[in-house]
Amino acid sequence: MYHFVCNYDRLVPNIPFPTEVDERFVIITLIDNEVYCIEDVCTHDGGALGDGETEDHCIACPRHGAKFDLRTGAALTMPATEATNSFKTKVEDGKVYVSVDE
Repeated sequence: MYHFVCNYDRLVPNIPFPTEVDERFVIITLIDNEVYCIEDVCTHDGGALGDGETEDHCIACPRHGAKFDLRTGAALTMPATEATNSFKTKVEDGKVYVSVDE
């Protein structure tokens, strides 16, 4: 099931858009005209990623610097060793939708 998140024009390229979808905290990111969604949680310590710095399709945890791929949720650097969840997205009629069903 897809849930409406925001209007597409609200997204700024490479800037995370933290929000809540069906009681899950997520980050929506527009990269190269594609919309991606990962869970807003660092698997190292459980903190939020949404305030982290982004670069080259990655977000760095603002506390300990672990990097995650914004497209897939993959953990790229220590101290994180596990991926954060990634979710399917779609854009229809200028609106962004996310499916957080696993």
